[in-house]
Amino acid sequence: MRFENLDTSHRRPGLLNVLRWSVVDRLLRRRKPCPPGPPADSIAPDLALIHQPHGPPRLTWLGHASLLGCLDNQSFLVDPVFSPRIGLFYPRYAPPGLAAEQLPAIDCLLVTHNHYDHLDRRSVEQLDRNLTVIAPAGLGRWFFRFGFARIVELNWWEEATVGGLHVTSVPARHWSHRRPGDINKSHWCGYVIKGAGVSIYHAGDTAAFDGFQQIAARFPELDAALVPIAGYEPNWFMRHNHLDPEEAGAAFQHLNPRLCIPIHWGTFQMTDESLREPVDRLRKWWLSQTSLAPQQLQVLAIGQTLRLDTQT
Repeated sequence: MRFENLDTSHRRPGLLNVLRWSVVDRLLRRRKPCPPGPPADSIAPDLALIHQPHGPPRLTWLGHASLLGCLDNQSFLVDPVFSPRIGLFYPRYAPPGLAAEQLPAIDCLLVTHNHYDHLDRRSVEQLDRNLTVIAPAGLGRWFFRFGFARIVELNWWEEATVGGLHVTSVPARHWSHRRPGDINKSHWCGYVIKGAGVSIYHAGDTAAFDGFQQIAARFPELDAALVPIAGYEPNWFMRHNHLDPEEAGAAFQHLNPRLCIPIHWGTFQMTDESLREPVDRLRKWWLSQTSLAPQQLQVLAIGQTLRLDTQT
């Protein structure tokens, strides 16, 4: 079985396009990657707050798409990557917001898809095997091989409950691939996570699509939306699978959350834009939109914890 997007005309990167992007355009000097430049800002984590067992609802950005959250006194991780590099080619330019050994007790691990910058074996192996794993359909067997016993696979719009957390898998426009022969054999998704009257949306990886409107219709009162803003250059190759900053801004408008948090930037340079260009472009676009309040855009430093009960 191979999974598809809502838009069945979606194109994943084909072999010829990969060769053009990775080899031919470099040789012909049509591709000019930017120097990485400075990464996202980092701050020392507030470990006292992070480890409060009955603390306020909160989110901590660990870098790239990695998130530590706590709702209804339940701690969860989304797409954790603590490693110094992704695969052989992509070094980390900013340290993770927390090391694995600094984490509080984790109740739930959520993974959006199987690409290496979202599912990192070395990072997952450092986690407690007794936590509950929530993964897209077809990916559960990967966690079973590494000794996790509590595994829930979800298709889009299916739900799971872990303690006080209520998790819904929602559509994304992307694809999956980890080894030869497994293209689109596991699904990809975002998640809406609710607990104690607070709801957040983590988009995982996605291109622009009508699914944002569908998510907003089902979850009209999101407190925070975490949407990827990088991975867009060159546009001819990346636009089918990633958002650029302006498309991410439009996605925030469709979702209409109380707070907008950009992710998937400033940590690894996996495409040709510099590390900080995405957030600079998003800020510029945001200021051009008279319908958006400046305080809605929350650009976190790596390691920063955002309390959701103190934001207006």
